[in-house]
Amino acid sequence: MKILLDTNLLVPAGLYPDGVCAKAYNKAVKLPYYCIVCNYSLQEMFKTFDKKFPNKIKEMQAFLLSICLNTELIRTPLEKESISDEKLIRDVKDRPILRAAVVANVDIIVTGDNDFLESGLTKPKIMSPAEFVNFIDSKPNKI
Repeated sequence: MKILLDTNLLVPAGLYPDGVCAKAYNKAVKLPYYCIVCNYSLQEMFKTFDKKFPNKIKEMQAFLLSICLNTELIRTPLEKESISDEKLIRDVKDRPILRAAVVANVDIIVTGDNDFLESGLTKPKIMSPAEFVNFIDSKPNKI
């Protein structure tokens, strides 16, 4: 099962190692799951840490090492490579994440972003970090 992690899961997972986002991250990067992060999310993560958490750069760097060791980093498709379901995502800044997920053929996007959670997308399945943790704990190999 392929899982794509969105930026708003990555930032709190790096900041709060005991939080629900970190739990979701730690479950997603373990077999039998295959975890993916797109370069767009990493760029957003850097910007967020630089702007909102400049005193936590060391934590971000340590977490980035974990991301590099435990996930596949994929290229985010360009806007000219758009897909039809993009219009379901209200915030145009979130659409590159969906493009990356579709191109990578992921099963689940884990995100706390309401633009995804309220989109009505079914392929890939959209889950909040808490939903993902509960789902994995209750049904480890099924979607």
